[in-house]
Amino acid sequence: MNYQRYIRNPVVDFPARTWANNELKEAPVWCSVDLRDGNQALIEPMVVSEKIEMFQFLTELGFKDIEVGFPSASQIEFDFIRQLIDRKLVPQGVRLQVLVQCREDLIERTFEAVMGLPEVIIHIYNSTSTLQRDVVFQKDEQGIIDIAVAGARMVKERAANFSGKVFLEYSPESFTGTELPFALEICTQVQREWQPTKDNPLIINLPSTIEMTMPNVFADRIEWMHRNFENRETIILSVHPHNDRGTGVASAELALLAGADRIEGTLFGNGERTGNVDILTLAYNMFSQGIDPKLQVGRINDIIEIYERCCKLPVHPRHPYAGKLVFTAFSGSHQDAINKGVKAMHDRQNKYWQVPYLPIDPTDIGREYEPIVRINSQSGKGGVAFIMDTYFGFKLPKGMHKEFSEVIQKISEKQGEVLPDQIMKSFKATYLDQKEPFRFRKLKVDDFSADNEVETEFDTKVYVTYTDCEKEKTFEAVGNGPIDAVKRGLQEITGVRLNILDYEQHALQSGSNSQAAAYIYLMNADIGAVTYGVGVSSNITRASVRAVFSAVNRLLAAEG
Repeated sequence: MNYQRYIRNPVVDFPARTWANNELKEAPVWCSVDLRDGNQALIEPMVVSEKIEMFQFLTELGFKDIEVGFPSASQIEFDFIRQLIDRKLVPQGVRLQVLVQCREDLIERTFEAVMGLPEVIIHIYNSTSTLQRDVVFQKDEQGIIDIAVAGARMVKERAANFSGKVFLEYSPESFTGTELPFALEICTQVQREWQPTKDNPLIINLPSTIEMTMPNVFADRIEWMHRNFENRETIILSVHPHNDRGTGVASAELALLAGADRIEGTLFGNGERTGNVDILTLAYNMFSQGIDPKLQVGRINDIIEIYERCCKLPVHPRHPYAGKLVFTAFSGSHQDAINKGVKAMHDRQNKYWQVPYLPIDPTDIGREYEPIVRINSQSGKGGVAFIMDTYFGFKLPKGMHKEFSEVIQKISEKQGEVLPDQIMKSFKATYLDQKEPFRFRKLKVDDFSADNEVETEFDTKVYVTYTDCEKEKTFEAVGNGPIDAVKRGLQEITGVRLNILDYEQHALQSGSNSQAAAYIYLMNADIGAVTYGVGVSSNITRASVRAVFSAVNRLLAAEG
């Protein structure tokens, strides 16, 4: 680890910076470079049909500026752009952007490729960094400026005879390695050559061709340029962040605070080396703060499918917003917080999304609640309860969370993750299917409280038909309501003192054919053992009786 071989990049002496006090309030102009910068970085570049599909999808997402290629670099690139134009595949209001070096023959070929467009962005560039001036071009500053100005002039001459409107974009490539005064000087010379106006602005694109500094330093550089341009109102200040340091998103967001108007990037950050800035993450970040991202990114699964198919690259399972695991919670405390947050939001009828650990509602971007909570050996009682409620509608009493989670914990320790269907299967086996030795069959209830003028100890009598080890039997019992009466009857036939500690019930579905779930927390008062029983029926009284039978059977089974 010979760290002494590396030189620390300088910070900007800029005490007048203001970006740190600014707040992001609106989306920038977005420019997709998936079909140029992204495509050239693929192991297997897109074929023409895939490029067309990707282009059309980018327009559906709402991109108005799309860099479609480097038409002077190859016949394939040239032919693709001609197909877009000749087949009239470019929607009104969408501007194609094409990249070209500052060479006359290449610029001439580029204009041939875009002939027939009502408007086009010609993107010229040359490298300006201290290192490249020295070791690649071996030119002084004036020699590098001459290349850029000559390129702008050649585009300007051809734009005069072009049938549509030409916008110029200039990039001082490797801006992050260029001295700020020189970066400003070369951009200013291009600006003076092009003579932009407020109605016909020049796009000056400041690329992090190599990400070399912390995001705050990049923001300082952007604000310094922003505040020192001539006639700033005639310039659209664009940034093109890469992700070599893993801070492309942060650099882009801080650049917007520092005065940038436009961002070039790709879906999921595809691009050279560690990639370009991920426009989707930027857009979803804005969305999560109540800002309209000005892109139609609500169908994340469709975006993933087309991206993976055309680019032949997988989306990482932990990728922000899009990854398969980003809306999951393995931690028990996380699961419990999610459960409580969703319930509180619904109970309070909160119009704002406020749920712990979930910065946005997954359904807002086309995801499902299904993968939010996954149960493994690290999960707690809250996660299991959340699955039972969200998937199956069973709102388990709080005291029951621990009891049932221990059942699932044993399964997860043997096999790993336990899927929702298996959790429900275990719930049925543990509670709903506990029908031995006693299985409830029929119930008749007599309420004689209104008939008695003299107050009595009990006001309900039940007639219960049940099976005892598959042999049909009956009992009669009285009590303060059907549940108490059934409990007393079972106490008589089992010889066990039974105390009902808690009772809860709720509807499982809505409508005339809805089912109800009942939960009984029962104690064997002779030995202090406790357990829950659960019953389900279209009749709440029958559901409650089934819950009593379920709890009694579980107590007897525990005694062995």
